[in-house]
This record gives sequence, structure tokens and C-alpha cells, in this order.
Amino acid sequence: MGFVARLPFVRLLVAMLLLATACHREGLGSQHGSGVVPGGPATGATAGSAAVDPPPPGTDELVTVPADVASKVKLVEIAHGLSRPVLLTVAPNDARRRLFILEQHRGAVRFLENGKLHDKPFLVMSDLSTGNEEGLLGLAFHPRFAENRKLYVNYTSKDMATHIVEYQVSASDPDTVDTTTRRELIRIEQPYSNHNGGNLTFGSGRQALHTGMGDGGLANDPHRNGQNDKALLAKILRFDVDGDAKPEIVHIGLRNPWRFSFDAKTGDLYIGDVGQNLWEYVHAVAATDKTRKNFGWNIVEGTHCFDADTGQGKATCDRTGLTPPLVEYSHEQGCSITGGFVYRGRALPMLDGRYFYADYCTGLLRSFVWVRGAVREHWDWKAAIDKEGVLQQISSFGVDADGELYVVELTGSIYQLQPSS
Repeated sequence: MGFVARLPFVRLLVAMLLLATACHREGLGSQHGSGVVPGGPATGATAGSAAVDPPPPGTDELVTVPADVASKVKLVEIAHGLSRPVLLTVAPNDARRRLFILEQHRGAVRFLENGKLHDKPFLVMSDLSTGNEEGLLGLAFHPRFAENRKLYVNYTSKDMATHIVEYQVSASDPDTVDTTTRRELIRIEQPYSNHNGGNLTFGSGRQALHTGMGDGGLANDPHRNGQNDKALLAKILRFDVDGDAKPEIVHIGLRNPWRFSFDAKTGDLYIGDVGQNLWEYVHAVAATDKTRKNFGWNIVEGTHCFDADTGQGKATCDRTGLTPPLVEYSHEQGCSITGGFVYRGRALPMLDGRYFYADYCTGLLRSFVWVRGAVREHWDWKAAIDKEGVLQQISSFGVDADGELYVVELTGSIYQLQPSS
């Protein structure tokens, strides 16, 4: 069952009324936006000045993907034998249509081309720290990569810090990064070895490089970075890499935004934020909404008040100004969310506009549509397309140049969602 079923009826009724009257919404577009969580609490956020349409009919309840949809989709393994892969991405306007893959502890960027995994790495990083959540964590190519050959990596090193570094591909060898072109954008101290975030993306048509930083680790956010406006930890940051490249805080109150993405069509932002002891959740911000969001950590864990001293929930807290998640699930169903992408490919048109996410611990695979501030068609895919249980330790998702969707497993395999016939 979805999280709505676990909330008290009164709160559910209040939230439904709020949605119906479009109250307390923040900057919604005509089709997308971040409003009150269906079935969740109001947050005290101010309403946008523009009128918004009410949510569409239906419910956000989690259900099994319809059989007629599931029958048209299959999982196909496209690669195996990788060493702790944690990312799959592409370079803009790459005529060779390579799929670039990060190997976390080996520190290697490798690529698949025409279905073949090249033996020679594109880039190898050294001096990495190799804790479970450390190593080579993020990669993004400049939007004008075809012209300037620039790319960016996010990694943790033995100096207990996150580094975000710019490189250029060799002018004489397009399959090799020239490490002498290194330019460090930032070094961020990490007090502990976990909750490093690490994702990098330019988003859809955006010139600013975005990264997600965890709260610094240990447990319960002991340094209170989530609600500290001056700390760079527990934030979404962006950098003008063609300008001064200084960090700008975009959103706050995140615990560990391991994987986030921008919808390639709408520009909406989706964040899979790894929870503490009880809940995992997905946040979203509409592209039309330019305000900074406070997602609440460590005042709340998901939609639930959080006691930072005990690491457990508590009855009440001040939610003023907090933006709740769209979707959450309990640790009865998983333990570490892996955020994904909105499908915008052409091979599976029935999936268009659906955001996919997964859980690292249980291999669950789910999707939903976010329309006019509401979650609809919230589907559970696991039983329908993973009858053999191959989905496990899902570390990331990826999309190729055509917008087709891939699932990355830390165990070394990569799967693609493909038409079943």
C-alpha cells in the first residue's frame, strides 16, 4: 500500500480538501508543480499568486502496474562484470552515442559503444577514499561538450573531502581524458564517511552544473547541516561553470540526495532523498517554481516529525515553510531509495511522463505521474517484470541519447527497459 493508507483519516481528509481548493501550493505550472503531499500534512508554505487547476481524478495509492502495460515491457541485461557501477550517462551530441559508466571504488569511467564495453578506461581517478558511500560518485558533461570537450566529476578522497573537478577530453584522443587539464571547482570537507551525495547534472537545457550534498553523515545530522543556511552540506548546489563557478545554494533540508534528475521535457526536478531509520521519499520542484525549498531534514523525515536526539519519530514539530515529499515508503518495504528519471523515450510510449525510482535494499521498482501537483498512476513494477528477481542493489538509473531508461546494479550488471516484442 502507498503511504496514504498509513496516515490518520483526518489528515487525509484535510489534505484532500487542500488539494481540491488548490490552497497552500507553491509555484505550480498548469500541468506540474509541488503542492501538498496527497494524504500528507500542510506545510505552511505560501500559495502562488497564479491560479492553478485542481488535481486530476484518481488517487496516489500504490497499485500493481496494469497487466496490459507490463506485458509490453521487459528487462534486458546490456552489460555485466562491472566493478561497483554507480552511474550511467551520456555526452550531449555525441555522434558515437556512447554510454559512460562510473566504477565507484576503481575510480574508472568506462563506456559502452555499440553494445561493447571498452577495456580501456576513459578516465581513472586516484587517491579515492573507498568507504561504502565514498569514491567516484558523479559525472556530467558540459552542454557544449562537442565544442569544448569539458566534463565534471564528483568524488571523495582520502583527505575526507568531496571534490568537484573539471577536465577536458584529449584533443588528440577522444577516448581519453587529459588529466593535465584538471580545474577544481570546489573542495567540501566531509566530517564522516557516509551521506556524501555526489550526483552531478546540468539538467534539461541548463547551463548551471548541479550537485547534491548529503548532510555529512554519521546519523541524525549531528552537525545540524540540514537547517544551516551557511553550510554546503545537506543541499542542492549549482555552479556557473562558465563564470566564477562559486557554489550557490538552490535547496536545503536534504539528508542524502544520492540521485536526482531534471525531466528532459519539462525541466521539473525530482530528488530521491535517502531517509534515516523509518522512511524513504521523493521530492519534486516544478521548473516554473524559482523559490528555494526547505525539504525539512532534520525537523522531519519525509512527512513525519523527527527527533534528532533519539533518531525516531515524534508527535509534533514546526513544519512552517517546509516542502513535503510527493511520495514516501516505510522501511518495511525498503531501506535506501535510488532516485531515477522521468521516461521520455520513444520505444515505450505508454511510459511517457512517468518518474521511476527504486530501493537499493529490496530492489523494488516503482513509477508515478506528477500532474497538476498530484501523484497519479503510482505503479509497482517489481512482480510484473522481475519475476526472476534480478533487480538487486540498484545503485542508479540512466538514460541514453534517445531517453531510454536503464537500471544500474552495484553487483555489476546494467539492465534496459525495452519493448517486449
